[in-house]
Amino acid sequence: MADRRSRIPVAVTSLLVVALGAVVWWGVTHLGFLSVVRRDVFVAWTLIAWAIFAVAAFTLRFVSRRSAEVLIVAGALVVGLAAICGPPNTSTDSARYAWDGIVQLHGLSPYAHVPASHVLTHLRPEWLFPTPSDAGGAAHCVGQRIMTTHETTTHALLCTAINRPHDNTIYPPMAELWFALVRSVVPVTATYWPMQVAGLLVSLGVTLGLLVVLRRSGRPAAWAVLWAWCPLVAAEAVTNSHVDVLGAALATTGALLLTLRRPILGGIALGAATAVKLIPAVVYGPLLGRRRTWAGVAAGVVTFGLLYVPYIVTTGAKVVGYLPGYLKEEGYDDGTRYALVSLLFHGHAATIAVGVLGLVALAITVRLTDSTRPWSGEVFLIGTVFLVLTPRYPWYVLLLIPFVVLSERWEWLGIGLAMTIRQLHASVHLYRETLGVAIVLIIVVTVIRTPRDEWRRLGRLLVGQRLADAAFGPARRAGG
Repeated sequence: MADRRSRIPVAVTSLLVVALGAVVWWGVTHLGFLSVVRRDVFVAWTLIAWAIFAVAAFTLRFVSRRSAEVLIVAGALVVGLAAICGPPNTSTDSARYAWDGIVQLHGLSPYAHVPASHVLTHLRPEWLFPTPSDAGGAAHCVGQRIMTTHETTTHALLCTAINRPHDNTIYPPMAELWFALVRSVVPVTATYWPMQVAGLLVSLGVTLGLLVVLRRSGRPAAWAVLWAWCPLVAAEAVTNSHVDVLGAALATTGALLLTLRRPILGGIALGAATAVKLIPAVVYGPLLGRRRTWAGVAAGVVTFGLLYVPYIVTTGAKVVGYLPGYLKEEGYDDGTRYALVSLLFHGHAATIAVGVLGLVALAITVRLTDSTRPWSGEVFLIGTVFLVLTPRYPWYVLLLIPFVVLSERWEWLGIGLAMTIRQLHASVHLYRETLGVAIVLIIVVTVIRTPRDEWRRLGRLLVGQRLADAAFGPARRAGG
């Protein structure tokens, strides 16, 4: 009878995972590329996927550990393979990834020339730079992902799948090395799928790594599902194959190595993560509570610098790429980007307020986090940074999710859903409302789940008392 009862949650969870895979598959194969007229459909599709994911994650908690581990890995494969069945559907960034990889494999720096440069004409594959159509008597560009521009110098009509073709690449050197590595094993005619396969492999690696950590710390394997089956991971790590998944994997590995007293290896991983996308530098914050971790910080800084050296030698100051332009474009230079802070502050005052809030969050995190178990501190600091900066791209949240798993702070996933809706439906007012719901969820769940004694301990730590017990997380048995 017990065996029969145990089979029921396994069967229910399996059906839910298959349903989630089917929903993901249908979306990437039938919805096409995100457009203004299809925003509401994309939002509905996303909410359905998240609802199935939430129910599946809940039912998995009633499955035995061994069965749960098998289901988690199998489910990650099902959802990941479904996500790879269609081309990118909300972003064209992976087109730039492919181009940067192709350029490097021809011995050129990706920072040296913009994609529209006539110097690179001989490198352009048809799928990234399709020939203009002459239907109707006039040359024009055709395709959902294809934009119309003109080549530098010659000013000839240029059709391309690459966004910002007249700007230098924005990506740091570790990301560029990753692009070259992925493209090195496929022909130039291979389209979007190489980066999608690479994203799936990295995502599966993170799933397996989280399962190992959870097993060794004696915690339920079911927490790993928050990464393995998460629709945001499927969409941004696989379908749209954002390089942030590599940064998240390296940052999580680095933080784990530092807690295991491997400061040099941990620092190297964190330095590499920061050289994928700069935002993983925030992961250092909760790890600064012990002198031992400073060796890791030094190793990270050295690694970050060394990765830049080959590109600086060949390209000089151009390695900065489009970063200044991107910050201006996104409104970070004049304070217009901050959806929440802008409710109280405007212009440069908003930028100052963001800086102050970030420093306060860092100080609290360093003060309260046990750097041997920094997971809740990581979630708090990374999540707070996102709430303060309010980026409009959900793939940034890939950095947060592994730490959500390790800290068991599922409520912070609300930020990821809010950012996903913001990307699909470009409304600042809606973004504020969904972030407000996420903040309320975080506060309510945190208050409910945190014992009164824990609040007292945190308060004493905040005012300066040294305590033997760890803070900023669940009890020691939970490994928070």
